[in-house]
Amino acid sequence: MPFLPACDEPRCGVVDLGSNSVRLVVFEGRSRNPLAIFNEKAVLRLGRGLQASGRLNEEGMAQAVTVLHRYHAIARAMGAEPLEVLATAAVRDAANGPAFVHSLQARLPGLPIRVLSGEAEAELSAAGVLCGIPAAHGVLADIGGGSLELVRLAHGASGEARTLRLGVIRLAERAGGDPARARAVAEEDLADVPWLAAAGEGDLYLVGGAFRALARIHMAQTGYPLTMVHHYTIRREEARDLTGVVAGAGRRALERLPGLSRRRIDDLPFAGIVLRRLLRVTGVRRVVFSANGLREGWFLRRMPAEIRSLDPLLAAGRDYARRHGRDPALPPALLAWTDPLFGAEQAPLRRLREAACWMSDIGSRDHPEYRAEQTFLRVLRQPGIGLDHHARAFLALAIAMRYEAEPDAPFLRPARLLLDVAAGNRAETLGVALRLAYTLSGGTPDLLAGTALRVEPRRLVLLLAENSGAFAGESVLRRLDRLAQALGLEAATEVAASAATGVAR
Repeated sequence: MPFLPACDEPRCGVVDLGSNSVRLVVFEGRSRNPLAIFNEKAVLRLGRGLQASGRLNEEGMAQAVTVLHRYHAIARAMGAEPLEVLATAAVRDAANGPAFVHSLQARLPGLPIRVLSGEAEAELSAAGVLCGIPAAHGVLADIGGGSLELVRLAHGASGEARTLRLGVIRLAERAGGDPARARAVAEEDLADVPWLAAAGEGDLYLVGGAFRALARIHMAQTGYPLTMVHHYTIRREEARDLTGVVAGAGRRALERLPGLSRRRIDDLPFAGIVLRRLLRVTGVRRVVFSANGLREGWFLRRMPAEIRSLDPLLAAGRDYARRHGRDPALPPALLAWTDPLFGAEQAPLRRLREAACWMSDIGSRDHPEYRAEQTFLRVLRQPGIGLDHHARAFLALAIAMRYEAEPDAPFLRPARLLLDVAAGNRAETLGVALRLAYTLSGGTPDLLAGTALRVEPRRLVLLLAENSGAFAGESVLRRLDRLAQALGLEAATEVAASAATGVAR
């Protein structure tokens, strides 16, 4: 009998049947941020030998049958409906690809198997990247075992697309395993895509397991404080140096890197060659790694337009409030309540503040001794794909301070390293303000409505309406003083009728 999730959230599953590996991902819910609750990969190398023989690898095909039986059973047991198999470069290019698909359908009746064209694969990859980086501008490069998909991105819209035979397995075989020859092959193929040269004003967005492996190498090399590839961003010069590291490091040195699959090591030099040639032909300033691609694009295409149009950062905040908060009416009230503290802030900063307000009550059910650390880690490491690393650090620090973390607590170190001084101070100030708001209101919008803040040239004034239920007790005064100090002001309180103070009731 299929398992039915306790939360009654719908589930769906997609199998990415690629040239190098096959992966099942089961998503839960209807959300702007795809939530993967199951993710399993098997390396089959279906495309090994395809360049010479024109056929799928026999051993890989035999393994694929076993693996797809397993994935089909898992998806059914988890209640994932629909489930679809998306076959990419190796299957579409191989002479025996249609026969292979026919044999799978005979063994697994009722399991939809779609062989994607190069254009369709590129479109889904672009949709996946834009799912997490809605304003992406530049070029998307999605590398697999058999092909490299390139898509032109213009301020959040996908444009021209090309598929090249520059997947890591295909490139290695075309070059006879010779890196020098592979460089020439990659350069020749990329020269046939004229719009790549116009990408210099944007970024290069990298998708695919081989590119993610390069990101992990750079993270290990630099001691980066957050081991998340998604949204990891490096400068052009760093990316060029990274390709040099891959070319110069021996196999044993690469094998010692944490989190790097040994099966991936043989592919790295060819992924590095493709990246270096892309940097040269595009002239981009930065490289942005994306953990999103074809599978997330498939998921988002299934969502209705009203969900697809949401801001992924704010959607993540609202999802957290729905799952962990106590009152969904409070976050908008907190946003308005903290407005006087931040003046005429720019839209991206207000967006971060709004997300923090939505996430501000997520520790309400945690043990009080561990709320600050627990919420910090929950926000910093959350799966929300719309959060870049700066946003993660800012929100995590703000929410930790809302739960009165000590400013020098060791667990805050990743956020301190990822934020500059100004952003760190702003996150702390917001967190302290939220702590004061919760102390006054007990986490209820009705009590918060009886209070307000007013910023004067030298004073921060807390306004309290008579008979509102909020009062300036010792804990309120202590937290008001701390907030005033963060702003460089003196703390003061005023108690009066709401009509006189401007406090809503």
